[in-house]
Amino acid sequence: MKKLFLSLILVASLFKASADEGMWLPMLLGQQVYDDMVKKGLKLTKEQLYSINKSSIKDAIIIFGGGCTGEIVSDQGLIFTNHHCGYGAIANASSVEHNYLRDGFYAFNKDQEIQSQLTVQFLDRIVDVTKEVEEGVKGLNWEERTKKLQEVYKSITDKVADKENGLTGRIYSMFKGNQYIMYVYKTYRDIRLVGAPPESVGKFGGDTDNWEWPRHTGDFSIFRVYATKDGKPAEFSKENVPLKPKYFLPVSIKGIKDGDYAMIYGYPGGTNRYETSNGVKLKNEIENPSLVALRDMRLKYMHEQMIKDPAVKLKLASSYAGIANYWKFFDGETKQLTKFKTYDQKKAYEDKFTAWAKGKPEYENIFSEYQKNYDAWTPYSKERQYLNEGIMGSPLAAFAASLISLENALVKTGVSAEELKKEVSKADAARKNFLEAEDKPSDMKIMAAVAMMFYSDIDKSQHPVGFYEKLKGTYGDLKDEATYKKWATDVFNNTMIFDDAKWATFIATPEAGALQNDPAFDFAGSFMKNYTSKYAPLYSAFVNRNNELGRSYLKGVMEMNPAAVKKMYPDANFSMRVSYGNVKSYNPRDAVHYDYITTSKGILEKYVAGDYEFDLPANQVELLKKKDFGQYMDKTRKDLVVGFITTNDITGGNSGSPVMDGNGNLIGLAFDGNYEALSHKIAFDKDLNRTICVDVRYVLWCIDKLGGAKNIINELKLVR
Repeated sequence: MKKLFLSLILVASLFKASADEGMWLPMLLGQQVYDDMVKKGLKLTKEQLYSINKSSIKDAIIIFGGGCTGEIVSDQGLIFTNHHCGYGAIANASSVEHNYLRDGFYAFNKDQEIQSQLTVQFLDRIVDVTKEVEEGVKGLNWEERTKKLQEVYKSITDKVADKENGLTGRIYSMFKGNQYIMYVYKTYRDIRLVGAPPESVGKFGGDTDNWEWPRHTGDFSIFRVYATKDGKPAEFSKENVPLKPKYFLPVSIKGIKDGDYAMIYGYPGGTNRYETSNGVKLKNEIENPSLVALRDMRLKYMHEQMIKDPAVKLKLASSYAGIANYWKFFDGETKQLTKFKTYDQKKAYEDKFTAWAKGKPEYENIFSEYQKNYDAWTPYSKERQYLNEGIMGSPLAAFAASLISLENALVKTGVSAEELKKEVSKADAARKNFLEAEDKPSDMKIMAAVAMMFYSDIDKSQHPVGFYEKLKGTYGDLKDEATYKKWATDVFNNTMIFDDAKWATFIATPEAGALQNDPAFDFAGSFMKNYTSKYAPLYSAFVNRNNELGRSYLKGVMEMNPAAVKKMYPDANFSMRVSYGNVKSYNPRDAVHYDYITTSKGILEKYVAGDYEFDLPANQVELLKKKDFGQYMDKTRKDLVVGFITTNDITGGNSGSPVMDGNGNLIGLAFDGNYEALSHKIAFDKDLNRTICVDVRYVLWCIDKLGGAKNIINELKLVR
């Protein structure tokens, strides 16, 4: 392990970590990084941050669900995370009669806690497996290496798998394939909902405030992890007991001030800080604009139905929130990459690299090869986005496309009756889940719109053969919106997917012809097969070549600057990281200053009774007007602090991450980034980057004063 990063260096200029940039591996903090943390205000030792032999902060940090972070905050396995991370579980626990998503929910004792389908994972240990991986792919070219890697990974992770104790291994590639680390996780499967504020609190500000500061969102939810009596992971059972954790975070209600130390642990999902200028250009000109336009359309039609009916709103809530979140992100990312001239900065550095690489066969052609690779793929990039974000953006089309595996089983020779039965059963179960989540009115409009957008915006040579010709022959002018509306209406009226009798007949005696003639399957299948047969191989070749070039490029960068052995960190890849910085105000533009905190005063200023995004529970408005803040009031402001901002470096996956002070006490939960720095996946801005956090005092106030769940407060270790 100590050899892990000896050969990995970060160069000056473009790749040098600035002030608070960096998502560091807490188990491998270099002395320079640790010393910098201490200078900024850290009071803990390295072993208190991460230890294998003793309990440490890392033992309180969990992967929550499939893509968020959570933290253990009591000796009874209590979890804090974001409201949007628990959103799906809250929605699933809700009904029209007991709408916990709308009204909020708190368990006043453990018997009232609600079962969920969530899992959480604790980091058990890490192992450097670079030598084993490299030996497993030794002598292979890049294409062969890529195919072999998963097999090599499995041979390594199988050695640590322990089903009884919930242990599994996961191997992460660091620095574009220059290093490999295996993380061993322990997974717990009995996770119960303990509390959540009303949606009007947890999503206060909605899409308008998303990625924006000032922010007044109570973005938190509460769960608990259960285990067997001897602490082992298990499926849900009434016999299970709250987990006794190795470590939990104390909760500070002392308050914060501008300049205070801030540390964030979590599982950032993905960055590409070593992206090339070619990648920035493709993202800015094709990928992001396409995604934004298609998601904008989908959100429009979903929102139209959600505001009409509370049941529809509940049904679509989780899907809508996910689509909206990154709709705004990618729109902002393009604007900031353009504003900061990221393409020009990347290109200037690459020109220096190319000049250095002359006469060095291993490196001198890297960027000419990059250009060839992008030239070969770029003409098809938009088609791929329109398939993924457009055609498959229709829930009906996405489900119909999933039936391609059933079609394959029906047409393929040698498929046993048992295998076919399994495919049919899988399709039948998936249909039931699809129908429960489906909203026909919005989906019908989405399907009509995406079919027209694909026709208008994608080169005709890339259209599925015969689809639009057939549509024109039956419905008329392909430039007329009415054509697509008529067609989509017929698809929805005639597909067996919505017809129980037709579906029952089909699954009783499944035939390929019946499936292929279904209008929904014909639509989805035409576009999906068009992509998989023609363009998927091109995309795979593009990605593989890019990865091969990226590995060589980073290796060359290191050789080019051997004296620049400075602080460095690998791209985020959903492995545990720690970032550090300070609570800090900022000036986003000329003559504008943003304070480092928001307060209840701002909530009341934004509040609009009955508004979709800015409504509040009546009792909250009353309590805030009375200034009934209790022990959670900020002594300096004489108000209730709602949110604050820090200079920490985070990204998606950090949602729900604990924000801690220099002593490791919880002071807030990270939940967003600011719009002025949405280029952060590609390029970190040291001046404008801010992490938006909900203040833990507001969380506790909502639990205690608004929710009346004093039992939860009593379970915490409060630091005053």
